[in-house]
Amino acid sequence: MPKIKVYASKDLPLIEKAAQTVYKTLKQKAPVFVELDIVDEQTIQTLNRENRQIDKVTDVLSFPMLDGIRDKAFTKKDFPLDYDEDEKAIFLGSIAICEQRAKEQAEEFGHSFERELYYLFVHGLLHLFGYDHMTEEDKTQMREKEEQVMLKLGITR
Repeated sequence: MPKIKVYASKDLPLIEKAAQTVYKTLKQKAPVFVELDIVDEQTIQTLNRENRQIDKVTDVLSFPMLDGIRDKAFTKKDFPLDYDEDEKAIFLGSIAICEQRAKEQAEEFGHSFERELYYLFVHGLLHLFGYDHMTEEDKTQMREKEEQVMLKLGITR
């Protein structure tokens, strides 16, 4: 079994590779699994409003399940209550990506839709692993990880 499993609502050929690359880049140990939903604008706006009290469309939302894991290789022993016996893994959280917003941003930034989609997934997955961009220092660290992963995947701008 891979150390990270993605349950995606849409078949995306590189999604498992992207997840494994993030997992290895962060030097993780525990088997984990995540959910990924590719959603429409109405759905992401509803999720944004209900969870962040921001009533607008956004590109990606992450819903992490674990606290205090940034820059830490954790194991099953660290989160015994979060370990799913059926999955033989810890549930890391969920990611929702707005397909239409990803298309618009790809055009805006002058790269492919696939590149934008995988970038948003990597971004969301880093949030599940405890990264954020609330401060400039945090933002710089997160961007470095994103670029590192995208380069390893061979998905450039």
